[in-house]
Amino acid sequence: MAGLYNEEFIDTLRRGAESLTSAWGLSPRTRVSLLNISENATFLAEDPDQGRRVILRVHRPGYHTRQEIESELAWITDLRTHQVVETPEPLTVADGGHIATFDLDGAHREVVAFSFMSGAEPSASEDLTDGFRALGAISARLHDHARRWTRPDGFVRKIWTWETTVGPTPHWGDWRDAMGLEADGAALLERLCGELERRLDAYGTAPERFGLIHADLRLANLLVEGARLGVIDFDDCGFGWFGYDFAAAVSFLEHEPYIPALQDAWVEGYRSVASLAPADQAMLATFVMLRRLLLTAWIASHAETPTAQELGAPYTQGTLMLAERFLTSAA
Repeated sequence: MAGLYNEEFIDTLRRGAESLTSAWGLSPRTRVSLLNISENATFLAEDPDQGRRVILRVHRPGYHTRQEIESELAWITDLRTHQVVETPEPLTVADGGHIATFDLDGAHREVVAFSFMSGAEPSASEDLTDGFRALGAISARLHDHARRWTRPDGFVRKIWTWETTVGPTPHWGDWRDAMGLEADGAALLERLCGELERRLDAYGTAPERFGLIHADLRLANLLVEGARLGVIDFDDCGFGWFGYDFAAAVSFLEHEPYIPALQDAWVEGYRSVASLAPADQAMLATFVMLRRLLLTAWIASHAETPTAQELGAPYTQGTLMLAERFLTSAA
């Protein structure tokens, strides 16, 4: 792997995570191995003495504050308490908190742990229709809980609006730095940005449309086992449009011809649990385009990750194709 996450650096993170395993009651013989690199580095800790498996997440510095991490885990805990969704349990350390740290290059690296959840990521090569129907129902339950939940004092999560996704203060970097983007493509995406801003401003952020969301319900964050659809990785949860959760679910699939069928299934599942107004359904395509442009920026600002290296400039070209189609339909 090139860039920051080369093998030596990943091993440094692994050894840092391994040094903290006793905080969660794991034995000295616990083995720690890499699962994946995305925004953070995620490891599997396997304790042969206790027969336990635990997931360790080493946070990327400069993305979430300690308070934001604790807020994420507070929401997960309440979702589990009320059986809203099947998701791994955040594990506590000896002092009752959730976060342990190790030092790396003079900075603290926050580490959190979750119970292990079995299952497999859905494959984009299979028929996802039934799964998206189930995911729509799960999304509706998450949103219903978010609307009713009294958040604890000090709850802080990022806000996902036009300004903080593809506008002037983006959380994931500037899409103008996209790999392989040339002047004519940049001009097209500037037009796209203007159209997205216009539509989102008109739609607004009324509480029935905008609130606490998972914000990253893509296939990689779902675990299927039998009839169970589990949800993992609330690391990007924050305040955004509820319909954006559908857009996140089709991440990296936006160009596929079966997306309309998945949208119909998601909407059907959603409406089996909660209402979804026609105006909300009509905005789903806009959220998909917003997410696509946001991911284009993420790839540019996270070029050292395996995902960015795999997708690269061809993803930017796909974004241009979708932007042209989107703007033509809006004309």
